[in-house]
Amino acid sequence: MERTNYFPTMMYLLDIEDHLEMNKTLTSLVYAERERNPLGDNRSNTAQLGSWHSHSALQKQPEYAELLARIDFATRQISGELGYATDHILKVNLMWAIINPPGNSNRVHIHPGCLWSGVYYIQAPEACGDIEFIDSRTAQIMNPVRYRPDRQMPRDCWPKVNYTPKPGRMIIFPSWLYHGVFPNMSQADRVVISFNIVQVASEPATQAIIIGR
Repeated sequence: MERTNYFPTMMYLLDIEDHLEMNKTLTSLVYAERERNPLGDNRSNTAQLGSWHSHSALQKQPEYAELLARIDFATRQISGELGYATDHILKVNLMWAIINPPGNSNRVHIHPGCLWSGVYYIQAPEACGDIEFIDSRTAQIMNPVRYRPDRQMPRDCWPKVNYTPKPGRMIIFPSWLYHGVFPNMSQADRVVISFNIVQVASEPATQAIIIGR
């Protein structure tokens, strides 16, 4: 009997090896941003426990150009692999920082109004809280299947998947995919940059005009 899998949920993970200097710079930028705007925009965090969410336009600040270049590298690969139109590009349209002190978490949520979303880990001490992705199909929630206890559940059937944060790790996932972050059980802050990605038409290349004398 032939089995065919349709409607996959694609996720991309990139571990950036040469992240140390960039993360050092990003750490300074994020904490400086918090000093300028201590209240932040805590829409999905536990502000009462000290968590902080920046404004969502960090992509417009030139100080974040190196991180945006790394994201662009990843999105070009995604566009090429999936056969996206060559006259369109994937572009970050929103980007924000999150600081989660010990004990803080992020409630399960999605990111409306975009195609892909992502997270980049700047500071991720051990036990700072895995990110969990949840199967969004209602049928999987309404009618859970029982599996044999002596076998590993097939990966295609997993209802949830967790990723452990580490500095330099970038995860890009469909924006409709439900996800949340476990409480930070370490003794230090978890610091991340999150972003949303849309597909937009490419800007035409500027052609130089040579005027003869």
